[in-house]
Amino acid sequence: MDYRTSETTVGPRSEDTLPASATAAVKIVIVGGFGVGKTTMVGSVSEIRPLTTEETMTQAGVGVDDLAGVERKTETTVAMDFGRISLNERLVLYLFGTPGQERFWFLWNGLFEGALGAVVLVDTRRLEVSFDVLGRLEERGVPFVVAINAFAGAPVHPVGRLRAALDLPETVPIIDCDARERASSRDTLLTLVSHLQHLTTVTPETP
Repeated sequence: MDYRTSETTVGPRSEDTLPASATAAVKIVIVGGFGVGKTTMVGSVSEIRPLTTEETMTQAGVGVDDLAGVERKTETTVAMDFGRISLNERLVLYLFGTPGQERFWFLWNGLFEGALGAVVLVDTRRLEVSFDVLGRLEERGVPFVVAINAFAGAPVHPVGRLRAALDLPETVPIIDCDARERASSRDTLLTLVSHLQHLTTVTPETP
């Protein structure tokens, strides 16, 4: 008697399997204020189907969430976004997008655990939403780059003026980015990786 069945073991999809050549994996966090494009960036650049935790915004957020400048936004990340990208045959980045609303910032502690660096997305129409985000990164000592996300009608400022407005030292890279475009998002991540590599090779000055 043949006891075999037609049942098969369900596992990860082939496109989600980590490349066999990968030898190093790095955790990167995508941060920024509410509505600056974090979910969009993770989704555009991830080589696997991204995990998102977006929920429809309800009346519960009225008077709590600041929607100035993003009044048309109907969904928000309530936990995290997750994606993965292989920068080359050996290096893989795991991407974690943080919730932007301040009432969900308590989740940041877990998301930043083990992260080597961060991308800070900025909307020049609402620079003020980035101030607290940058402050929290500086308090944690997490290296980061600042990516000015492209929005229709957003004012364009010289890098020097942006650096002064965000109170950033010259050592922090500021670049332009379009979070909707895979190539642009990938270039942003490459800038962060290069920045991290530079920080590890800089020899501290001798007093």
